[in-house]
Amino acid sequence: MAALQDKYKELIDAVNTSGVTGAQINESDGVLHITGTAPSADVKNKLWDIYGKIDPNFLTGDVVLNVNVATAVAGAKVKVVTDSTNLNIRKGPGTDQPIVGKAAHGEVITLVGKANEQWWLVRTNDGEEGYSYAQYLTPVE
Repeated sequence: MAALQDKYKELIDAVNTSGVTGAQINESDGVLHITGTAPSADVKNKLWDIYGKIDPNFLTGDVVLNVNVATAVAGAKVKVVTDSTNLNIRKGPGTDQPIVGKAAHGEVITLVGKANEQWWLVRTNDGEEGYSYAQYLTPVE
């Protein structure tokens, strides 16, 4: 077993036992690539929690966790309440994570789940999925 697969055994085991469909785990050029579709936001959040436990603040950058959530039938809607700028949507729950999309000020997007009080998992109307800072989101009645 490769060193990264050994280091991230708990994460790989979680991917393989938590119902992630189409899971692919590959190691190349010193980076472990994990892709697939999680059955729920809770599963995706759990994977990020395990990753963060093994690599605090995701500092080593030796994992690319590319797992999206199966489309929710009826996700709650939230509105972007930034002062005037776009809201960044990030690959993982943290400002050190790459930006994978943006939601416009005033845009209404889908809340997929809550990673914690600070970071919520959202999906835009264009299907971009990632984590945004919760203080810039408010529920839509």
